[in-house]
Amino acid sequence: MIEINGITKSFGNLQVLKGIDLEIGDGEIVSIVGPSGAGKTTLLQIMGTLDNCDSGRVLIGGQDVTGMGERKLARFRNEHIGFIFQFHQLLPEFTALENVMMPAFIAGKGRRASKERAMELLRFMGLGDRASHKPNELSGGEKQRVAVARALMNSPETIFADEPSGALDTQNKRELHSLFFDLRERFGQTFVIVTHDEELAATTDRTIHLVDGEIVYPADKAAAQTADVD
Repeated sequence: MIEINGITKSFGNLQVLKGIDLEIGDGEIVSIVGPSGAGKTTLLQIMGTLDNCDSGRVLIGGQDVTGMGERKLARFRNEHIGFIFQFHQLLPEFTALENVMMPAFIAGKGRRASKERAMELLRFMGLGDRASHKPNELSGGEKQRVAVARALMNSPETIFADEPSGALDTQNKRELHSLFFDLRERFGQTFVIVTHDEELAATTDRTIHLVDGEIVYPADKAAAQTADVD
């Protein structure tokens, strides 16, 4: 379970997050939506330990990650969290197989076992025959599936995805959305997805609406819209 309590974050005089409280259960697929500038990516980065909050705390699997030192935090991140980004962020000089293996290398795992695990994931993604190809030899959809395989390499409990389908065409977007549910079914991961994609948000178990650095619940949102009309 992910539990965040009283998270605030400011950049200079701009307060981006204003006391966020949120719980996400094991195995949930949750989307975070809201207008640009609402604080979605900032919240995702704090939950994913890529950024620090100004106040509050983040617990992942019962562990308070806000109190961890940098070295311990880096190890925790490598072992328990996977990331998927909009533009995949694959290393261009390495093959698809080598890119998927990177988290295992960082964790100090053996090459043979890591290669077997990476190939298993690439085959699951339908990319077994593309393992030796470098990113510039792959399509956009293939690159994003390689990035998903990389996120799964160390069998993390939680995957954080920031606009994962934002750079994909309609067909690849739908295939990626379906893949998240297939992965949950097979591997049991929790997915937290920041998205502007209404189609993806509508399919997730729960949608978190973030507006001006605060979570807005559907009844509150409807009331705010009514007030704007009046």
